[in-house]
Amino acid sequence: MITPPKLQKGDTVAILATARKNTDDNLKPAIDLLHSWGLEVHIGSSIGLDHNQLAGTDEERAADFQQQLDNPNIKAIWCVRGGYGTVRMVDLLDFTQFKQNPKWIIGFSDVTVLHSHLNIMGYKSIHAIMPISLEKASQEAVETLKKALFASPLSYEIDADSKNRLGSATGELVGGNLSILYSLFGSPSAIDCQGKILFIEDLDEYLYHVDRMMMNLKRNGCLENLKGIIVGAMSKMRDNEIPWGKDALEIIEEITKNYTFPILFHFPAGHIDDNRALIMGSKITIEVNEKKCLIQFDNQ
Repeated sequence: MITPPKLQKGDTVAILATARKNTDDNLKPAIDLLHSWGLEVHIGSSIGLDHNQLAGTDEERAADFQQQLDNPNIKAIWCVRGGYGTVRMVDLLDFTQFKQNPKWIIGFSDVTVLHSHLNIMGYKSIHAIMPISLEKASQEAVETLKKALFASPLSYEIDADSKNRLGSATGELVGGNLSILYSLFGSPSAIDCQGKILFIEDLDEYLYHVDRMMMNLKRNGCLENLKGIIVGAMSKMRDNEIPWGKDALEIIEEITKNYTFPILFHFPAGHIDDNRALIMGSKITIEVNEKKCLIQFDNQ
């Protein structure tokens, strides 16, 4: 996997929209943060565009993203928010110049489209907080994004959970938002799970749909040769009038019960304030034991 260059003081980060629309009146915290890190900021032309729910048409969002991809002075692209719409523009992008000058693509939720697409191409990216979530973000979420961008050592130690499956594994980290991963199967951006460690998180889904998506991963062979699973926040799950009978974690536990790879539940990432950075495509080692869980990233 190719690692984009680490950021250095004076580098410029572009903030743009790939999905839901956003104005520039809530970007001051993100701009101030980047300035405090010694970075310059460029606001993309997609910020402020309005096309129903989206930040302009697919062509307008793609054109802004393409401009930042091709501009050698832009060293990272920070997606302003998620929602829906990135999948509508990803096939309009030309990554030729990006391959000559790779740069960090940052975000989560709907940005999983880009994480998966870049992973298939052989490039790392950063699953992390976005500008609109910055005001509520934990200090750890902010600091781990900085570590990822500036190539500081990144590792995590979290408390054990009773649902965890014990063990250790080393492999390439892939994944992101479960609903997005589910939607990408059969496309050129579909996740490759072979020999990988899978991270999943989700928000505001019916429990039966979580079951459907996990069954889809299973039936697509995604679970067969996994090295491990990291489960992030499964936030604000919903149920029908007739209950499904299991919560999201119990669904994951049941569908993976016949596999032996380690599973780490309740990792602090996803649609929560404590959304800590993960370097997708990086080789990681996980150790899950009865007292604590460790995640160690390779040299970025």
